[in-house]
Amino acid sequence: MFHSHKTIVIVSVLLITVIGTAFTITTEPGYKNLQVLPKDITEQRLDSMMNAYNRALKVSCDFCHLKAKKDMFSIAPPKDELDFALDNPMKEEARKMIRLQMEINSKYFYNDTTIKPAYLNVVGCNTCHRGNPFPAYE
Repeated sequence: MFHSHKTIVIVSVLLITVIGTAFTITTEPGYKNLQVLPKDITEQRLDSMMNAYNRALKVSCDFCHLKAKKDMFSIAPPKDELDFALDNPMKEEARKMIRLQMEINSKYFYNDTTIKPAYLNVVGCNTCHRGNPFPAYE
């Protein structure tokens, strides 16, 4: 009798643990620090937009994104990867430009309410930048 009661308690605890863990697992991409672009953006759309910015400004990702900070407790050699969540002044400027683009497109060209303003591209980076990292007037 005691043995079956103990088994039921153990199985119940394991079941609660599994259910609790299942609720914490999400299927969303889990991007960190998206402040302007939609939180539910797909990886494909995000990559496409970032590549469009790179082409329009003729820059690479490290123009706005910083290299990952070195982990002082790691014994592995530092990787030469970018940490897309880190903020810096250039990234903040890019956010301002994206907001401006969204405002212009949604105010003057927003006809389809099923499309999010971030995805409109009538006016884009190339409209002012013309293939330069900074607009010609700067």
